[in-house]
Amino acid sequence: MEGMRIAFQGTEGAYSEEALLKTFPGATPVGFPTFHQVFEAVETGEAELGVVPVENTTAGSINQTYDLLLESDLHVVGEIVHRVEHCLLAPKGTELKDLRAVKSHPQALAQCDGFLARLRLTPIPVYDTAGAARALAESPEPGVGAIASRRAAELYGLAILAENIEDYPHNYTRFFVIGREEAPRGEEPHKTSIVFAVRHRPGGLLEALQVFAEAGVNLTKLESRPRRDKPFSYLFYLDLEGHLEDPGPSQALLGLLRRAAFLKVLGSYPAYKNGT
Repeated sequence: MEGMRIAFQGTEGAYSEEALLKTFPGATPVGFPTFHQVFEAVETGEAELGVVPVENTTAGSINQTYDLLLESDLHVVGEIVHRVEHCLLAPKGTELKDLRAVKSHPQALAQCDGFLARLRLTPIPVYDTAGAARALAESPEPGVGAIASRRAAELYGLAILAENIEDYPHNYTRFFVIGREEAPRGEEPHKTSIVFAVRHRPGGLLEALQVFAEAGVNLTKLESRPRRDKPFSYLFYLDLEGHLEDPGPSQALLGLLRRAAFLKVLGSYPAYKNGT
């Protein structure tokens, strides 16, 4: 992995970069302003892999990532679970009582909603946590702070006015590692992510889910998202334990193919375990 270019959304000091470096310590992180550009960088070979957030334990799923996975030919080749610890940052010399507004990514603002409400700070959404910190350092605004990581504060010379301001202490973000090729199968436990749609008839979803119970496959996530091509129709994003080639998942997906109106496998990949 030494020197491998891995794309992430954001600026140096972003949580995505932290998660990336934790998992690929010798890699070269390459930041992009949008998720679209991260996917494009991997698709074109500008980056070998990409790291994109998919869900947070406090604020829920990152819908744009799931939409892009549906549209892209890229594969999910790994997952990372990263503890997110938010800090309230401001230019040095600023006191907490001086603040009236805070800038950060919408997900970070949502994860600190209670803290902001208690201090009556107005949330201002921007595209990136670390980007908010860098912009504040370059162009300080009276009464405005940022929510970002401790590393962002160190990188951009900002003061930390408060630490661990997330509303819930168990604040974790799950990331997908995406690549052009499927992940090679190893001996470790795997997970498989899929997206499917069912026909509009009574019991359609129940019939689809029964195939997993019949095959003895455990589901770790199920979430619905509106279909963009069919108003008021829905897609279901599902994670299951096991590799696509394992007997249980293979049997379940074969049964799902018979019952679903649409099915796409996003990837089979090593399951995150014990910090690896």
